[in-house]
Amino acid sequence: MVFWTLLAAMCLVAAALIGWPFYRKSARRSGLGVAVLIFVLGSSVGLYAYLGNPGVASGPGQLPDAGGVVASLAERLQMQPDDLQGWKMLGRSYMTLGNYAGAIAAYERAIEIELPQNGQTFSELGEVIVARDGQRLTPESMSLFENALALEPTNPAALFWGGIGAFNRDDLKLAADRWELLLATNPPPQIREMLQQRVAEWRGEPVPTTEPSGAIVSARVEVSDSAIAALPMDATVFVIARDPAQPSPPIVVVRRRLSELPLVVELSDQESMIAGRSLSTFSEFELIARVSISGQPAAQSGDWFGSVQVRLADADGVVVAIDRQVP
Repeated sequence: MVFWTLLAAMCLVAAALIGWPFYRKSARRSGLGVAVLIFVLGSSVGLYAYLGNPGVASGPGQLPDAGGVVASLAERLQMQPDDLQGWKMLGRSYMTLGNYAGAIAAYERAIEIELPQNGQTFSELGEVIVARDGQRLTPESMSLFENALALEPTNPAALFWGGIGAFNRDDLKLAADRWELLLATNPPPQIREMLQQRVAEWRGEPVPTTEPSGAIVSARVEVSDSAIAALPMDATVFVIARDPAQPSPPIVVVRRRLSELPLVVELSDQESMIAGRSLSTFSEFELIARVSISGQPAAQSGDWFGSVQVRLADADGVVVAIDRQVP
């Protein structure tokens, strides 16, 4: 676990370093640089979550040689040149290690053998080229994102970069259209706010202002390595506040995706399930985070969850770790 945690931190630092020059250049253009920087950092976390190997033991003499593992995969693919998923994994691995040339070659091979063509593969190759070019869009990367959108019109990364590309061409209508589609993919709250502001600005509409959240509790929801290994990344996560003395119905329920974790979830009276039964009226409540295999809020066998008792007076620094499985 130590190795993969360090790898995640390295990815975040590297992403910040390469994203900062683009942020400085773009900050003059309606805050667009902030969007890029947030997106790059978020992409790094997502990549770590996808590639992380939670089964790897930690301790002296047990850290895996990432370069050696990737080299072994590359060697195997020379003997199995039609292994599509292997080429994609090699591309993602090289991307994580900062070997952009290797990642580009791997993705190009994947595109060559993939039938029917897949928008996500074009999009991932575009992201590698953007990273190689210091978070700058070029005709080469923009062409890949356009291809991705032609194949998969709701691809989130292609919509994001495609919106920036349209903005750079002064096609504000297309930029707004694309980011409105991106809003429909349910991005995290901090990304949603930024997207909404830019879309309003590009359409010449009043820019929405952010109201105070009125959060009663801000809880960091984390997920264990064992749960990550057992669950699909698109699984639904329910964050539930309930009265221990009267668990049903819950006081507040919010919904997220496993791929968004870890993240901070803010709960307020606005999310109350029943009028007049507000979170702020409880001096103590139970906070549960549950990954639902079925997509339903009721617990079922095989779901993973974590829970913690919260006193309203001590609602700062709450952490819920999803580390147990429903029998």
